[in-house]
Amino acid sequence: MSAPAAVCAIALESAGVRLEPLAEDHRVGLRQAGQSPEIWAYMPYAARGRGFDAWFDHSLAAAASGAEAVWAVRASAEGPLVGSTRFLAIEAAHRRLEIGSTWYAPDAWGTRVNPACKLALMRYALEDLGFNRVEYKTDIRNERSQAAIAKLGALREGVFRAHMVRSDGTLRDSVYFSVIASEWPAVRARLAARLVEAV
Repeated sequence: MSAPAAVCAIALESAGVRLEPLAEDHRVGLRQAGQSPEIWAYMPYAARGRGFDAWFDHSLAAAASGAEAVWAVRASAEGPLVGSTRFLAIEAAHRRLEIGSTWYAPDAWGTRVNPACKLALMRYALEDLGFNRVEYKTDIRNERSQAAIAKLGALREGVFRAHMVRSDGTLRDSVYFSVIASEWPAVRARLAARLVEAV
């Protein structure tokens, strides 16, 4: 079995939502999109206020090194930036990666933005790059995120206890989900149908 193709961020589109490889030009727009404190309630960092530039610089560096593939997200091709997402925990030898560090401005919550992004990203990972497994994880307290991941068609696998440290210093249990290649056709069809309904 050949190794997956090299992972890098490329421009992706789905249902009018556009994902652009993270670049310096996105700094101002993402700073604006990430101002709401509620975005960061369950994240292990807060990329707002004084924390924004450190997050942005780290994200640029991770993308430049090839450790991660990072995108800025627009709700429409010419619209304002609404958030960011990425491939991380990339294990090419084992044909798996994680889609995560995803955040959106509250105005994008519950819209077509998240399913459109996930359709584009999973299609890229599982079809174009040849990966076998896509993982998702979220804070056990973040019921909204767990519901959104399950609605994508990902399978809930279990809980990693005391897995991360939250920005307030408390220990976080992480809930893991996944989609594997054999499940992808059904997941893809389900997501595509959701996006047709959302138009």
